[in-house]
Amino acid sequence: MATVTFRGATRYYAGTADPAVDGLDLDVADGEFLVLVGPSGCGKSTTLRMLAGLEGVDEGQVHIGDREVTDLPPKERDIAMVFQNYALYPHMTVAENIGFHLKIQKMPKRERAHRVAEAARLLDLESFLDRKPANLSGGQRQRVAMGRAIVRRPQVFCMDEPLSNLDAKLRVQTRTQIASLQRKLGVTTIYVTHDQVEAMTMGDRVAVLKDGTLQQCDTPVGLFAKPANLFVAGFIGSPAMNLVRTTVGAEGAVVGGRHIPLTPAQASALPGSEVVVGVRPEGWLTGEPAEGIEAVVEVVEELGSDQYLYCSVEQAGVPHTVTVRTAGMAPWRRGEKVGLTPSPGAVHLFDAEAGERLPDA
Repeated sequence: MATVTFRGATRYYAGTADPAVDGLDLDVADGEFLVLVGPSGCGKSTTLRMLAGLEGVDEGQVHIGDREVTDLPPKERDIAMVFQNYALYPHMTVAENIGFHLKIQKMPKRERAHRVAEAARLLDLESFLDRKPANLSGGQRQRVAMGRAIVRRPQVFCMDEPLSNLDAKLRVQTRTQIASLQRKLGVTTIYVTHDQVEAMTMGDRVAVLKDGTLQQCDTPVGLFAKPANLFVAGFIGSPAMNLVRTTVGAEGAVVGGRHIPLTPAQASALPGSEVVVGVRPEGWLTGEPAEGIEAVVEVVEELGSDQYLYCSVEQAGVPHTVTVRTAGMAPWRRGEKVGLTPSPGAVHLFDAEAGERLPDA
């Protein structure tokens, strides 16, 4: 096991003016499960490949433990990769696939068999050891790929969207297994995904990237409760945070013709007369139209345990969609008017120009 450190790590691709990864500074603790998340093209896979030695580092440094590995070939970095396409050998059995790297290393047969059996037990693959990959489901193949990484006992696991080829139900099941297994093994893990729900449910910390730049790295709770900027606020959370650009008066921010009071810290940090107000769907209280911001229910999405109301609010003469999460089976109907009031502490404020979060305490 080891720490992982990026210091000003930058990667350029030929023919592009902007770097794929731009001056990344990131520290991963020993045994930590860190998830890299962001939209397509944000640089998360490039970051992982820089760590693995599959991409060069044009500027900056990469360290694994107390060793600088920036210019070392992949085989000398003591890492194990798990890819989204499994990369299993079709002519080999599960046992042979798991133990292949150990065989290449000329490990004694008895020790190799012991390690393979140990990995199979951890991954519940003991009854599949004699099968070929073609006779396995997608989830089983992914577990074989995990087993191949585990038996090497590396310092770091690198996982590049390993669940993207699985169906929705199997993804939920397998991500729970991966997170549980990582905690049992205690191996430092860098995990790449574009699915923010996957990131929030698996990672000890989550690093959010956009256009090759690290936006914020924090615990899932920290990202959700205090997003550093507008991008993180809109990206983290499903459904996304409601964001409304508005003006600020003496009584607070004006949304839908009503004033939303600000905390003293928010009021003193205001950079000007315009801000972006953010309220998550579960941050709204519903009531009579006269009791809050008047909204019209356009769509009701019933999920049983929860209900989402997609409402239209007039903001500066322009209709604005606001998403509201309420208790499941609530009696709201399309076309009804509802009064919306943010819960205490549910209002996030952002600089309208720079997009940075304003302090709320």
